[in-house]
Amino acid sequence: MAEIKVPELAESISEGTIAQWLKQPGDFVVQGEYLLELETDKVNVELTAEQSGVLKQVLKEAGDTVQVGETIGMIDENRQSGQTQDETAQKEVQSSDPQAGSQAQTPPADTPKTDYMPENEASNEEKKSSRTVASPAARKLAREKGISLDNVPSSDPLGRLRRHDVENFDGQKQQAAAPEAQQAKKEQPAKQQPADNPAKPVERVKMSRRRQTIANRLVEVQQNAAMLTTFNEVDMTAVMDLRKRRKDRFFEQHDVRLGFMSFFTKAVVAALKKFPLVNSEIQGNELVLKKFYDIGIAVSAQEGLVVPVVRDADRKTFADIEGEISGLAKKARDNKLSLNELQGGTFTITNGGVFGSLLSTPILNGPQVGILGMHKIQVRPVAIDNDTMENRPMMYIALSYDHRVIDGKEAVGFLVAVKELLEDPESLLLEG
Repeated sequence: MAEIKVPELAESISEGTIAQWLKQPGDFVVQGEYLLELETDKVNVELTAEQSGVLKQVLKEAGDTVQVGETIGMIDENRQSGQTQDETAQKEVQSSDPQAGSQAQTPPADTPKTDYMPENEASNEEKKSSRTVASPAARKLAREKGISLDNVPSSDPLGRLRRHDVENFDGQKQQAAAPEAQQAKKEQPAKQQPADNPAKPVERVKMSRRRQTIANRLVEVQQNAAMLTTFNEVDMTAVMDLRKRRKDRFFEQHDVRLGFMSFFTKAVVAALKKFPLVNSEIQGNELVLKKFYDIGIAVSAQEGLVVPVVRDADRKTFADIEGEISGLAKKARDNKLSLNELQGGTFTITNGGVFGSLLSTPILNGPQVGILGMHKIQVRPVAIDNDTMENRPMMYIALSYDHRVIDGKEAVGFLVAVKELLEDPESLLLEG
């Protein structure tokens, strides 16, 4: 009997929550096959079987918190697919006593021979053959909505269900067609707590592990850092003109679209080189000045904000940066980011403008001491000189910083450097 243990995940992660078991007791699993999905503070991890056999026992259920190294299930290595427990025991006897094995092969005269599979094993085989193939994200969403994956149509040519299939599924039709007994199992709304006033109902939904972690870390940053925000505005005319002239050829050459993030990433890297304190962190009573530029790009995912990291951004071209950001954002939406892709950033950029935010004060992504907030591009009148006004595409930018490390002079200077570089984008080729 082999134990299923929670493996080492990352240096900073000691526990997780079982999101769902992808196999059930009695199922045969092949070495390397996915057994369960584990939700950690940062990413969801699919654990695989380290040996082939039958999943004998599940010691921890979905929703349970488990520690690294803890045993959460058992696999019977001696059993094969479709093999009963009696057959397994008989094989063990045969291997230890050949004569006993030969005697066991001859049934007593009054024992009728059967050529059918025991009912419990047959049901397991039926369950395995009919199990819906779905992504972990689809399974999790279906579980949250109380939807049976067996009734969800797939848009994938290979029949694999994905998250958008579950999102587009009309649950009302499923409920109307399903028997009442199955509806009670499938429809599992969040528990409603008794309210003093029945006319004012409330609903309580348990926070996911990741949302709890985000909440705790944001509060921790505000309690432990002397956070302050300074603002400026950028005339985006030059960047937008350059994009308009170059975007088609850029796409033809690099097969990736030229967006704004590569300009901002390059401008941030150049400004960090001029103001190295913004690219540092506090460790105990020491200030660590980092000589590398791993830029975190905040991405909004279903489970909350995540910050994948573009490594060595100072060494990457515009095309490299755009391609990497696009790939990381897709992984974030599909819940496929690895722990390594989320760790070790030195500075973060967040873009609330994609949601229409005109101005905000971003919160630090600890232990970093600086974060740049981008906002919506808004056309508004700007005084060009004492006699001229023009409508220009303007963007407010914000730098939140840890005042324990960075003084106002460095913070304002950093933001001004970013502004000047963006208003003269050709200079990024030299400075960035």
